[in-house]
Amino acid sequence: MPSASLRLAVVGAGAAGLAAARELRREGHAPVVFERAAAVGGTWLYTPPATASDPLGAAATHSSLYASLRTNLPREIMGFLDFPFVASAGSGSAADPRRFPGHEEVLRYLEAFARRFDLHRLVRFETEVVSVRREDGGRWAVTSRKLGEKGSGEVEVYDAVVICNGHYTEPRIAVIPGVDAWPGKQMHSHNYRVPEPFIDQVVIIIGASASAFDISRDIASVAKEVHIADRSASASTYEKQPGYDNLWLHSMIDCAQEDGSVVFLDGSSIKANVIMHCTGYLYDFPFLGDDSAITVDDNCVDPLYKHVFPPEVAPQLSFIGLPWKVIPFPLFELQSKWVAGVLSGRIEFPSKDEMMEDVKAFYTELEARGWPKRYTHNFSNYQFEYDDWLAEQCAHPPIEEWRKLMYAANAKNKLARPESYRDEWDDDHLVAEANEDFKKYL
Repeated sequence: MPSASLRLAVVGAGAAGLAAARELRREGHAPVVFERAAAVGGTWLYTPPATASDPLGAAATHSSLYASLRTNLPREIMGFLDFPFVASAGSGSAADPRRFPGHEEVLRYLEAFARRFDLHRLVRFETEVVSVRREDGGRWAVTSRKLGEKGSGEVEVYDAVVICNGHYTEPRIAVIPGVDAWPGKQMHSHNYRVPEPFIDQVVIIIGASASAFDISRDIASVAKEVHIADRSASASTYEKQPGYDNLWLHSMIDCAQEDGSVVFLDGSSIKANVIMHCTGYLYDFPFLGDDSAITVDDNCVDPLYKHVFPPEVAPQLSFIGLPWKVIPFPLFELQSKWVAGVLSGRIEFPSKDEMMEDVKAFYTELEARGWPKRYTHNFSNYQFEYDDWLAEQCAHPPIEEWRKLMYAANAKNKLARPESYRDEWDDDHLVAEANEDFKKYL
């Protein structure tokens, strides 16, 4: 029989935390959401340019958004399953109706979601979680503190904790031999906002992901030269990028030198002012102790059953939103439905041994695929298989076929039109199908 309502702590009020709060409350639980910022939105909460005390580090509350950022997924597939991400009605001149809108529109959508489901009143804003510790009997002591307050903070006991603190705040930095003696400036894309500080400079960008692509183009509009160092490019790579006179693609950096030169693997060198690391992020849970029964090594959170539950302390501790290379919001929603139903006892749950066996089988599969450990939570090949498995656990319909087809069409279009896929596409028939589907929710 399902258990009584549980008192639950949710860490973070970004998209994952909002999805978790909604699903936990729908299931009859009583969630309390802790959020460092003064508003909902998490990584979609833009913070304007500021001089970072540590340009390679993570500042206390700011997100990783740059001013020009547009989504790299079409809005139709981005939204929660029963709350379509349609152009903001009633936002007046602030609305951004584009299929690939700017970050402000995503924040408006999350704010609308929080209003629609009355989630703001569940959130304690400007409150950081200092520690989460296991108590005898399997409950959890959560210590929290208002930002700016001194002292040890307030301790409260919860039946379970759901961690939704995101993974775009702790920068991952590339190792460059000789860089300590190199006289230029280094920074991480986490601290990039606008291109103006790079006027007439020579900038090297390390990375091959969406942020490296976007930021290199952003900076090329004002910089003297921009050089992209891509680890996956062959050693001889040295290519001017189509449509640009000041943008080149290289192999990875070999070393940096005291005279300001940066040497690439092909032996060529550039005198640069700035090295920008667009090298991703690390999973970071500074409030967890050893009793959380997980470790983070080479960006693998281990061990986790289905990337959500640490078997040793499941289901009283769970993680929402760790997978990457996914459509995030629907995945958060399905993970949250599963966690909520497991906690209430409505959804069957395996034994600790069965969970550990599943984790081992997954690692064996990764090894057979030849993927490095840091790709443990990379879902590029099987996100929909995972989503549909979660949906089945929750007796929820699988992900819509149009959403799967549109995701594939966008990936193909991005390859064919890397510079213009956000404004030109060939899948209007799928857009029409999505809009027809949305009518039942609008």
